[in-house]
Amino acid sequence: MKKIAVIGSINMDMTVQTQRHPKVGETVAGHHLSYIPGGKGANQAVAAARLGGDVTMFGCVGDDIFSGRLIDNLAKNNVDTRHIRSVSKTSCGIAMITVAQKDNTIIVIAGANQYVSREYISQEKENILQADIILLQNEIPFETVAYAADMAWKHGKTVIYNPAPFLPVPQNFMNKITYVTPNEHEAALLYGEDQSIEQMLEKSKGKAIITLGDQGAAAWINARSVFIPPRPANVTDTTGAGDTFNGALACGLSQGQTLEEALRFANTAASLSTEKMGAQTGMPDRAAVARWMPAHAPKI
Repeated sequence: MKKIAVIGSINMDMTVQTQRHPKVGETVAGHHLSYIPGGKGANQAVAAARLGGDVTMFGCVGDDIFSGRLIDNLAKNNVDTRHIRSVSKTSCGIAMITVAQKDNTIIVIAGANQYVSREYISQEKENILQADIILLQNEIPFETVAYAADMAWKHGKTVIYNPAPFLPVPQNFMNKITYVTPNEHEAALLYGEDQSIEQMLEKSKGKAIITLGDQGAAAWINARSVFIPPRPANVTDTTGAGDTFNGALACGLSQGQTLEEALRFANTAASLSTEKMGAQTGMPDRAAVARWMPAHAPKI
């Protein structure tokens, strides 16, 4: 089994449930508040580890009341936390999430995540390069993401880049990515809003894996658009579904699955994750995904 390194954010998610999302200037009543470990990087690490991946997390926490809990939670989920750096006089990253009407809105405060720097990656280079698959996102400084991608590319690693939150990136960066995993909105920003899914996939030269929410996912494989059908879900909370997909994709590839198999595996895991509250708390284990796999073969 290949090793996975996740370089990214570690947050505490403050999740409030309410009947509907407030309009600008409006106050609505919430009926439940939860503190749930999150952050796109940590979420993807937990998703991959819970599914059986060999995962090491690289990132930063602050020195506030959340730091110990965040690291302990990763360790409890079998993620190697030895290389997480603690930054003094700094708060941990925070995500403020409102859940209503089977969807969510999120505001992220970077906190210690802004200290995931080039210098930190350089110092951890030997440890990072022990992994075969490098998983990246945009909740740490992009300068760091680009530096890590370049380092991984030079050493022949598989680089999975989740372009969220979205920001424009140079083409020379994209040339070093093995797979990019935008949702449909992010794909339109990357490849053009006038493009169909099939045109986006072809334009990406096989790099793009587009997640389509309750429509499943799509990729360009063997010169064809392959659409992975969704698993029917009784949706409770979509928070973390994309992170589950990315972690599961990395896990599947690390365990020798073909790209089609890994996509089916990831799509099923993401669907299952929407049936529980919270990002990490909703992530399934391998047994749960395996029970659904036979019925969800790829459609071309």
